[in-house]
Amino acid sequence: MKNLLAAAALEFSVTPHDDPVAEDDLSRILEEPGFGEVFTDHMVDLCWSETGGWHRPRVRPYGPIQLDPAAAVLHYAQEIFEGLKAYRHPDGSIWSFRPEANAARFQRSARRMALPELPTEYFIASLRELIAVDGRWVPDAPETSLYIRPFMFASEAFLGVRPAKKVAYYVIASPAGPYFKSGPAPVSIWLSTEYSRAGRGGTGAAKTGGNYAASLIAQQEAYEHGCAQVLFLDSVEGKYLEELGGMNIVLVKKDGTLVTPDSDSILEGITRDSILQLAEDRGHRVERRPVTLDEWRDGVASGDITEVFACGTAAVITPIALLKGPDFEVGSADAPAGELTLSLRQELTDIQYGRIEDRHGWMTRLDA
Repeated sequence: MKNLLAAAALEFSVTPHDDPVAEDDLSRILEEPGFGEVFTDHMVDLCWSETGGWHRPRVRPYGPIQLDPAAAVLHYAQEIFEGLKAYRHPDGSIWSFRPEANAARFQRSARRMALPELPTEYFIASLRELIAVDGRWVPDAPETSLYIRPFMFASEAFLGVRPAKKVAYYVIASPAGPYFKSGPAPVSIWLSTEYSRAGRGGTGAAKTGGNYAASLIAQQEAYEHGCAQVLFLDSVEGKYLEELGGMNIVLVKKDGTLVTPDSDSILEGITRDSILQLAEDRGHRVERRPVTLDEWRDGVASGDITEVFACGTAAVITPIALLKGPDFEVGSADAPAGELTLSLRQELTDIQYGRIEDRHGWMTRLDA
C-alpha cells in the first residue's frame, strides 16, 4: 500500500458548512446508509475555461448547483462521471482503490466527449480534499464504504453546437451500505434484443450519462420480466455480448478459463480488470475477446461454462444464475453462486478493506 501525496499545484479554498450533520444523526445515517440517498456535508468544485485553464478549486457546503438555462450540458449532454469508494481500514485510516485508474478513465471519457482532461494529480487532490473535511462520513461497519462521484459537465451558456469553452468539475459523496446484506445473491438478467446500449464509433467506452439514459428503457423491460439487470448485444450483428446496463460480464469455463467480451463500445471496467488480474495471479487463463450469445448458451448446455458473473464498483461481483430472453432461458434461477466467483470477490474486498496484503499496490491512502 502507498500513501499518495497529491502533487497538485492548486490551492483549494475551504468554506466549512455552517450546519453540518450532528454526530448522533450521522450515526443513525451510517447504520442504514442505503446507496446514493444521503450526501456528505461538503462537495468539491473546480472550473475550467478555454482561456484560464483549471482554476478556482473549492471545498464548500453541499448544495444546489446554479446553471444558466442555456448551459450546454442541458441541451447537448456534454458530460462525464466516475464512481469509486473510500474504505475504512481496521486502524481507522481511509483508503481508495486504484483512483489513478479512475483518473485515467475520466481523461479518456473527457477526450471522447470533447471535454478538457483533468490532470491525475488534480483528480486525486479533489478526493483528498473532500475526505479532509468529510472523513467522518466513511462508515466502519462490514462491507460499507463512502461512494464518491466525480463528474464534469459543459457549463457554458451557449446554444451553438460545438465543444463548450467553460466546464465545471464536482465531487460529491454518499455513504453506501453493503450491496448484499446476506452475501452475494445470484440474479436473473434479461437479454435486450430490441435496444442497444451503444453503437460502433459511439460513446460506449466513455462513462457518460447518455449511455445510461439509453439503457433505462431496456432496464425497465428487464424488471417487467422479473430480472435484476439487462444485458446488451452489439449493435452491428446483434450476436456478441457487450455489457450489462452498468456492469461488465465474465464467463468461467470448466477448465478455469475466464472469458470476457472485448469491444470498443464497452466501458473498461476497473473492477473487472482487477478481478481478472487476481485470477491470473492464481494461474487461471484469461481471454478478452468477442463472445457470442451462442457460445454462452451452448457452453451452459454442454457444461463447458460453469459460472457467470457481472462486476462493477457498486456490487464488486454479482453472480448470474439465469439469462432470460424473449423465447429462451440459459441457466437456472435457483443456481447457487459459483465457487470461483465468490472466492475472487472475497479476495478483492479483502484487499479493499485492508484485511490482506495489497500485492499490486492498488490502495491509495486519502486521509494523510
